[in-house]
Amino acid sequence: MLVLALDTATPTLVVGVARWSADGGAEVLAERSLPSGNRHAELLTPTAHEVLTAAGVRVRDLDAVVVGLGPGPYTGLRVGVVTAAALGDVVGPVYGVCSLDAVGDGARSVVTDARRKEVHWAVYDAAGERVAGPGVDRPEDAPVVEPVVGDVRFAERLGRDVAGADVTTAGLLRAAVPLFGAPPAPLEPLYLRRPDAVPPPARKAVSQ
Repeated sequence: MLVLALDTATPTLVVGVARWSADGGAEVLAERSLPSGNRHAELLTPTAHEVLTAAGVRVRDLDAVVVGLGPGPYTGLRVGVVTAAALGDVVGPVYGVCSLDAVGDGARSVVTDARRKEVHWAVYDAAGERVAGPGVDRPEDAPVVEPVVGDVRFAERLGRDVAGADVTTAGLLRAAVPLFGAPPAPLEPLYLRRPDAVPPPARKAVSQ
């Protein structure tokens, strides 16, 4: 089973191609991780083409797409989800997973940049199952436990050591495996916060 995995939930764009089988697990054939900031829309399509070429795979060879649903900024998540949905029209099933599930493995807490001086967080048990989160809080208020992995810039405010880690193709596949074989759920991004841009309130009619 050939799978294209992508994530646009963090400032690092991740795109990879992997082969998965029930007996052999996941074999990553090609992967790119690019510090992309707010340039996901500009970089995602050419990076996907580059990864497919490196893996020697054509779009029509793919059997499924896995996409990270966040939590993350509104615009970045929309780019990834819309692209994955469009590929699904050609490839077939598209499976959405929590992006934090794809950072690290085993017992851990994961923190990523939520902007506004906050973090997205989640906590996992020894089996790698998420037992709390995803949530968004000030680092000082995030209920994380050691070991903590993710964005090392928040170590001081968390009051804990943080091992640097990002979303990976292998992590996205690991999170998606329990979903394989079942009809995919609707792709619903995990925003956790309202977007910064909101429609203005309706103006009241002026009485004569």
